[in-house]
Amino acid sequence: MTMTQSPQSRQRAAYDYLLQRWRTSVDAPTEQRWRYLEAAHVVGQNRLGLHWRAHWQMLRFARQLGDAPEARGQWARLGLTLVGHLVRRLPQGNIGRASVPALRPMVPSVAVRACITEAMQATQPPGTPGAQEMSPIDL
Repeated sequence: MTMTQSPQSRQRAAYDYLLQRWRTSVDAPTEQRWRYLEAAHVVGQNRLGLHWRAHWQMLRFARQLGDAPEARGQWARLGLTLVGHLVRRLPQGNIGRASVPALRPMVPSVAVRACITEAMQATQPPGTPGAQEMSPIDL
């Protein structure tokens, strides 16, 4: 018997997977670690709690790196997150970094999409097809 998972469960599992990869990648290059956070942002962007948490982790990481412009940008993004959800204006695919316009829809980079695909495949219940076919927009 094939176990089915709701889209919200798959989304949460993929999001948690990406944050776990970020946490355990302390020896990886900084840009790879950012990709995990960017991918988590894309995956969780349409759910307020996940969206907020992605920006909070980005803020913490920017502060850890001593990246003041990114940290300031993340403080602003935290403020915009609630507003964006209230007015239902969330630019799909936006990676959430301070270096990109907050309200611009984007197609995430190949590297970010690869992280999302990895997360979807890693969290897919055995025997269920289609993780590689699901885009972040489908979540």
